[in-house]
Amino acid sequence: MDSNNTNTAADLPSDHGVPRLLSAIVLLLGIGVLLALPFVLSIGSVVFLPLTAALILSILVSPLADQLARLGIPNPLASFLSLVAALGLFGILLSAIMQPMLDTFDQLPSMTQKVAQRVSQLRGNLGWINDINNTLDRLAGHNKAREVVLAGPNVVEQFVFATPAVVIETLVTVLMSFFMIESRVRMRERLLQDRSHGSTKLKAARVLREVQDLVASYMATVGLINLGVGVIVTIGAALLGLKAPLMWGGLAAMLNFLPYLGPLVMMALLALFGLGSAPNVFEGLLPPALYLGLHAIEANFVTPAVLGRRFTLNPVMILAAISVFYWIWGVVGALLAMPILLVLTALFHHVGRPNLIGFVFGEPLFPESEPEPA
Repeated sequence: MDSNNTNTAADLPSDHGVPRLLSAIVLLLGIGVLLALPFVLSIGSVVFLPLTAALILSILVSPLADQLARLGIPNPLASFLSLVAALGLFGILLSAIMQPMLDTFDQLPSMTQKVAQRVSQLRGNLGWINDINNTLDRLAGHNKAREVVLAGPNVVEQFVFATPAVVIETLVTVLMSFFMIESRVRMRERLLQDRSHGSTKLKAARVLREVQDLVASYMATVGLINLGVGVIVTIGAALLGLKAPLMWGGLAAMLNFLPYLGPLVMMALLALFGLGSAPNVFEGLLPPALYLGLHAIEANFVTPAVLGRRFTLNPVMILAAISVFYWIWGVVGALLAMPILLVLTALFHHVGRPNLIGFVFGEPLFPESEPEPA
């Protein structure tokens, strides 16, 4: 009898194997969801893009609404005024650079042709390299094939077709942002007044508030730094004799919100218009060279000194986030990549980094942090 019971007990699965198996299954499902998420967000961009943009906008504007509410202004009116102020400031900055940008970019074909002529002149000075390449091509038997280029829709046609969708998504984003900002007070009160899990609710309210303050503080600080960059670029463009210096300053300030890639685009534009309008190559390359020096000082000295270690992010993570969200939502996704990365980083800072390896073996995914010493 005892031997049979012993054999039966030995045949039963170990209690430790069940959590490990469940953890492995959950981890595999999580990886599958993570891999499928970009495709879901891309296909459902009509829904998810306005929702994400509204969430980020509400996080950025909520501190201003809180300040207005402390002055005695009712919460709905404070939320409306803060949203209007943020959108109005963005509209003023955009309108200040859009008209001169359109007028300047009308000259883009002629400038491109002039740059091509200068490049061909430079190639003529290095004609011996072209002769070697042509000789190697003939010896290898390579024949230049004719390329057929299909005409696609021009910029105006693309804008006309995209305008209705852009207007609808913009309106949805603004409305959702207002309701998110307006409901922030009720959400905090609900978290604090619900006593079913007092410590958990209090921690959730604290995390939401700190995440909001962190992201808003980062964007406000970066905005002031970029504003300074824009002012310096505007003054420099005026001194160098570039057309529409305010446009160049506005472009520098806006593109600087896109780390690494934005300054590269700015340098390419300055080089293009510099070479297309300057009388010689040296004067044409002077604006991008000066901007490169300004960006080097700002990125390596000013921004790290102002932001400090609290806001330091891994450059690989930044570029990966920009690449992923540009792939999902285009240019708007690239602009939202940094705020999204900041929100996720702040959440992981409070919740803790996931213990993926230990989770496979049955350990908690987010181990509890050690209690702070009294």
